[in-house]
Amino acid sequence: MAYTRAKIADLIDGTVDHDTLHQMLSTPKDPERFATYIEILQERVPWSDRIVLPLGPKLYIVQQKASKKWTVRCQCGHDFCDWRDNWKLHAHIHVRDTAEELEELYPRLMAPTSSWQVLREYYCAECGTLHDVEAPTPWYPVIRDFEPDIDTFYKDWLGLPVPERADAA
Repeated sequence: MAYTRAKIADLIDGTVDHDTLHQMLSTPKDPERFATYIEILQERVPWSDRIVLPLGPKLYIVQQKASKKWTVRCQCGHDFCDWRDNWKLHAHIHVRDTAEELEELYPRLMAPTSSWQVLREYYCAECGTLHDVEAPTPWYPVIRDFEPDIDTFYKDWLGLPVPERADAA
């Protein structure tokens, strides 16, 4: 079943009705949905470089027009790093590692013990958008959420040509 552009926009905005959401998640995806999804996202960003893959709300892998280089970019236009790097290492990081800071978010006596768990918040250096939060033990390294295999995704899953990139062999 193909969904209208309006329904896909509602999905992006988080305003799609529960029944439609359930149906969208539980049935095979229509072939045009990814292209429509990307078109809608592209219309909503203030820059014209091509979105290759969304990484999360307001965070994308983009293809820069002039260089064909792929970077991780915030919706505001801030480039974090090369798409193969962990963008979190290039973000502003706020670590909540004291009882006082954790109690700003949790009710008293319900916060984690800061010697066992901290909260790491990853922000865009330019616009201040919060892109991710982790809750690891204090000594644990920065977590890389995933490393997308974009070539396989485009070729094998979507049946589309892989967008050109400067470092492709």
